[in-house]
Amino acid sequence: MPVNLAIGNTQLFMSNSIRVLIVEDSPDDALLIATELQRGGLDPVCERVETPAALRAALDVHEWDLILCDYSMPQLAGPAALAIYQEKGLDLPFISVSGTVGEETVAEMMKTGAHDYVMKGHWARLVPAVKREMRAARERRTRRQNERTIAFLASIVESCDDAILGVTLDGTVVSWNAAAERLYGYAANEIIGRPITMLYPSYRPEEFPDILEKIKQGQQIDHFETVRVRKDGTPVDVSLTISPIKDASGLIIGASSVARNITQRRREENERLGLIKDLTSALSHVRV
Repeated sequence: MPVNLAIGNTQLFMSNSIRVLIVEDSPDDALLIATELQRGGLDPVCERVETPAALRAALDVHEWDLILCDYSMPQLAGPAALAIYQEKGLDLPFISVSGTVGEETVAEMMKTGAHDYVMKGHWARLVPAVKREMRAARERRTRRQNERTIAFLASIVESCDDAILGVTLDGTVVSWNAAAERLYGYAANEIIGRPITMLYPSYRPEEFPDILEKIKQGQQIDHFETVRVRKDGTPVDVSLTISPIKDASGLIIGASSVARNITQRRREENERLGLIKDLTSALSHVRV
């Protein structure tokens, strides 16, 4: 199977290939590197560059999985290539490959941002280093994506008009959004780490155990209308949706509660029922 190697031109990439940018002034060495990657079980599609302009253009035009960079080149030294890579703000493996300088010199590049180095002639180290650094780069990307997702979800929770809070299975509050503070009167630092039963009226002692048992069974509680107690001791009518929280393995570790203040709705319903009662009574007197 031939090695895919383009020199200074556009290369089409197959989805199962790894895209390798080789910064190297020797075509023979670039071909040797590509062959070594293929021998190690990879499917490299490579492009070789050897000038600052070509490197910048390649980084702008394509997305790469890996950069392998010679240290000593007439038009572009390894440290200069590393600086261009860093200017782009990329996070992909940058591995120095050199045969004309000592390991100590190449290792200096790692102090300024290179991920690893391989001496030419020590090819047994190349593929393991590439696989290790590509795996590490994927893990970094996944971690950043997870962090962005978590931050996005947290911003949604924080800006939501409904009171959203999280509790452990023993009822300890672990999260508390701004709407929960407005509804219940407690600031986050006043209630996180304390029992959720602080919000429960004393005349409903059975409510929390009943809810907890349903959560442990994996049930979701939808639009459960009840009463909670604010920090100032006043009751508030709420409609709750309570859902189990699971860890990565599917084990239930807590519950999330979304509460909506229905005090006004309850008041309006009571006023409506009172009006109906008064009208019914008046009509009965008219008939008499």
